[in-house]
Amino acid sequence: MRRVDRHCICTALALAMATSGVRADLPVDEIGATVLPFPPDPHRVYILDVDFKNPIAGRVVVVDPKQKRMLGMTTNAFVAPTALSPDNKTLYSANLFYSRGSYGERTDVLVAWDTQTLRPTWEVVLPGKRASVLTEKYALGISADNQLAYIFNLTPSTSVTVVNTQSRSVAAEIDISGCVLNYPVGTRGFASLCGDGQLQVVTLDDHGQETGRTRTPFFDPDKVRLNERAIANGDTYYFTSTDGEILPVSFADGKTTPLPTWSLVSEQERKQGWAPGGWQVLALAPRLDRLYALMHDQHSDGKWEDPGTTIWAFDLKTGRKVGVLESPKPVWSLQASSDKAPILVGTDLEGGVQFFDLTTGKHSGAMDKIADTPILTLSPW
Repeated sequence: MRRVDRHCICTALALAMATSGVRADLPVDEIGATVLPFPPDPHRVYILDVDFKNPIAGRVVVVDPKQKRMLGMTTNAFVAPTALSPDNKTLYSANLFYSRGSYGERTDVLVAWDTQTLRPTWEVVLPGKRASVLTEKYALGISADNQLAYIFNLTPSTSVTVVNTQSRSVAAEIDISGCVLNYPVGTRGFASLCGDGQLQVVTLDDHGQETGRTRTPFFDPDKVRLNERAIANGDTYYFTSTDGEILPVSFADGKTTPLPTWSLVSEQERKQGWAPGGWQVLALAPRLDRLYALMHDQHSDGKWEDPGTTIWAFDLKTGRKVGVLESPKPVWSLQASSDKAPILVGTDLEGGVQFFDLTTGKHSGAMDKIADTPILTLSPW
């Protein structure tokens, strides 16, 4: 052994012996957990980060847009669909894990996170069928009464696993062959979009068992290229086609009622190449009766998921364009808060978020590099 090595080892041993006698006299450090306020500020946002650089794990970053401050974070599996409960108390994620990280025995699990502590409070092991696709807003839904959770499955046949959040157990698996996703409707039920252009609605009882289903013609799949990423305003969902037609549908009073369509673009704007583009292209500010659409010009078939810097505002009652917002960076997904002074959030592909004050129609700031790939944003109900 070299002399310098012996010297280092002896010094380390001496320090250890010298401090061993006083260790009990030192106070024990305790790491305190931050508890977030409840009810949450209506502008709080939960940003889903799929983290393409790490195709095993993802996360949810919690942000205060007013103070431009990160409040905390939860950890998820890769591309895990996530939903906020209507009472704002729980953040749910449908995770998929492998025993060896990227391979091995598969385990699907629904995890319930407390929105105050950002800690998991319980979980339910699911059938190993959860759809492993890029995160969609309605791949996981929560019933209006917080009693049931709906998880979209793809094996490649499609179904929905229903979890009773009160008994914390799997209640049922509902077959939805030929249809996709689960848009929560009514107190307990969900709609699915079907390949033949129909909307299928499944109603459930208190225990999550199917009590009935209906199918209603909605669009012509031979003529309309529908974007499945709708946005909800109460009992009404707004879908858009890839060329900018808005197709609303009401689920009020237990009935599926397609409403009159209207267009985001005029004929002149269509000729100029304007059309919606992005991942989550629509957002709603219900207290303002405004719909916001992420738009880009030079539209072509291959650009309907491209990000953009231009956001158009529309009056929901008339369908008339009433404003234009400009983002400093291209954004991919939109989400607006539901209060009287709403903030619009746009996630950009550089890992940041852009904020807009919708009462003034102005860009109000940004946060850079808070995530790797912030794909979707959730706001308190």
